[in-house]
Amino acid sequence: MGNSVGQRAFQNARLQKRQKAEVLPLLGHALQLHKMGLLPEAQTAYRQLLQLAPNQFIALHMLGTLESDAKNYQQAEILLNRAVAVDPRSAEAHMSLGVARNGLRRHDEARESYRKALALRPNYALALSNLGNASVALDLVQEALESYDKALAINANLAEAHNGRGWALCRQRNYDEAVASLNRALSIKPDYASALANRAIALRELQRFDEALADGDRAIALAPDDANGWLARAGVLLQIQQIAQASHDCEKALAIAPNSIQAHSVLGLCLAGLGRVEEALASFDRALDIQPDLQSAISNKIFTLDFVPNASVEQHQQARRVWWEQIGAKIASEAAGPHDNGRDLDRRLVLGYVSSDFNAHSAAFVFKPVLQHHDRAQFEIVCYSCSSKVDATTGEFQGFADRWRDASQWTDDRLAAQIRADGVDILIDLSGHTRGNRLGVFARKPAPIQVHGWGHGTGTGLPTIDYLFSDPVAIPFAVRHLFAETVVDLPCFVTLAPLPAGIARAEAPALSNGFVTFGVFNRISKISDEAVEVWSRILERVPGSRLLIKDVALDDQLVRDNLLARFAACRLPAERVDLLGATLRSEHLASFNRVDIALDTFPQNGGVSTLEALQMGVPVVAKLGTSLPSRAGGAILTALGLPNWVADGNEAYIEIAASGAAQIGDLDKLRRELPGQIDAAAAGNPASYARAVDEAYRAMWKSYCNGGV
Repeated sequence: MGNSVGQRAFQNARLQKRQKAEVLPLLGHALQLHKMGLLPEAQTAYRQLLQLAPNQFIALHMLGTLESDAKNYQQAEILLNRAVAVDPRSAEAHMSLGVARNGLRRHDEARESYRKALALRPNYALALSNLGNASVALDLVQEALESYDKALAINANLAEAHNGRGWALCRQRNYDEAVASLNRALSIKPDYASALANRAIALRELQRFDEALADGDRAIALAPDDANGWLARAGVLLQIQQIAQASHDCEKALAIAPNSIQAHSVLGLCLAGLGRVEEALASFDRALDIQPDLQSAISNKIFTLDFVPNASVEQHQQARRVWWEQIGAKIASEAAGPHDNGRDLDRRLVLGYVSSDFNAHSAAFVFKPVLQHHDRAQFEIVCYSCSSKVDATTGEFQGFADRWRDASQWTDDRLAAQIRADGVDILIDLSGHTRGNRLGVFARKPAPIQVHGWGHGTGTGLPTIDYLFSDPVAIPFAVRHLFAETVVDLPCFVTLAPLPAGIARAEAPALSNGFVTFGVFNRISKISDEAVEVWSRILERVPGSRLLIKDVALDDQLVRDNLLARFAACRLPAERVDLLGATLRSEHLASFNRVDIALDTFPQNGGVSTLEALQMGVPVVAKLGTSLPSRAGGAILTALGLPNWVADGNEAYIEIAASGAAQIGDLDKLRRELPGQIDAAAAGNPASYARAVDEAYRAMWKSYCNGGV
């Protein structure tokens, strides 16, 4: 028996010696191919070697890293697991395994691999940087920043750590510092496509669109097979209303990374902007299938539901409940405790307004009169501005505020803490689920009373927001039980600032043209196929009439062509449709002088566009639907004494438009009377409207002091 064991040992030794003689040249050849950049050939050589020596550590490790670089993360993980089993003391192998696991979105396991690498080599800067990457993916941003800073303390020239740090700072909304970190990464590694893509995102948020586009272009040129560059540029293009091109970039990103959450989400925004609502919702759903708690996708889906025909109030509010269950409830469970605001019934109250639209944005025209006309003896105003966009309108809002806080680069935690420190009694959200919202702050309940109004006006779904400003037409009493907030009625759910000085109103243009011009000054995304069909029937009914459509998106030729094609499909020739793009606001308002009757969009109605038309003397035809977004036009017209311009269906809508077009003299008379009629209504008079808001705030406060909400 001893002789047999000895023979086997001798044979094994000979086999190992022969394998070593064969393996070492093969390994040297594979490594040389790898060094020369002949990666497919190197992979083949490593595989051949592993057939001969399955546990050859270097081959397992190198082939695993090549598979990881090629984004074949599952195969990479298999190989790298074998590598660390062969040599559990290799810090490099543990680090490489972490990269593969991070690529598989198993970020907790990736962090564990990086920690094992660091236990073996505490000063392993790249492992620290990668630990930061995995932490960012888990939204542990502060931990990530600590990892990046440790890495940079070891190696100040590690471009990857500067890049990761820049992205983490973007996640914290600290865009100025993010740009500084990304600049450092690019000074070390000028052709670093990932850093360029990240800097494009930061620059976009800082409103530096030309620079952001340049970075996106360069990132794509350097790494056309990396989805991040395409996505970075898509985000910029979307924000500057080049929607068709943004959509193209999203498609390119998805061709590279079919499971990219961000690509599906941004494509959804593009499709919604192009009026392709069902496709947009499908894109958001694909993103949410991958990450159910993706806050931006849930909010974007909520906003896009506004465009869905026949969507019920129940459906709208259920979508908001999803946001609360997936996002808000988790935040609220960790929020700070009770408030120490003094409960004096009659004291001067501190109002805190939170918005990303304290600038030349349509939403600002709605809530600006409220802030301007508050009774300052009763209320102190604090404005929390959450956008980097600053213009002349921003200056006006700063003049209305007793205290102004630039919160554009603050985290939700910091903003919530400042609101508490400012002693805000009533905190007002002006955004809802629109872009730039800070609903995460409202989930933290930093003020004893919280209200939503004006910016979106359809409810937030947050139980931490106590009240919702609206009116009986916009939100009928029969559906109010579906809302998380208590509905408080104002003269109308919106008002509007008066027209700027110097805007002249003309007579009804049909008097001189000899034909009636219908106008649509809403976003293209609001123009549903049903509306196109109804408007086409109106123009068929009114001989010689024309349709004028104005929106900033119409500067995009593809958007123009697509819109005209939709009308052509309804037998309305292109020569009867005039299209106007972006102009200055004064020119925008003056364009109403070319319109006899405005046509409201549906299912999502206009808000500011309806009020502006009426201020310019142009009557608006609206259709009253069932969901809140489809009741806005009816609410405005009813509040301003024009209920006869509100239809309850398509046929009535057509009849109102056609009948109005047949009475040019009456149109011209109404045109002259409308401005005075609006000013006489509480909904149209800013001072009267603001008094109603002041009274509502005081009633909320008294209820709170008496132990209520």
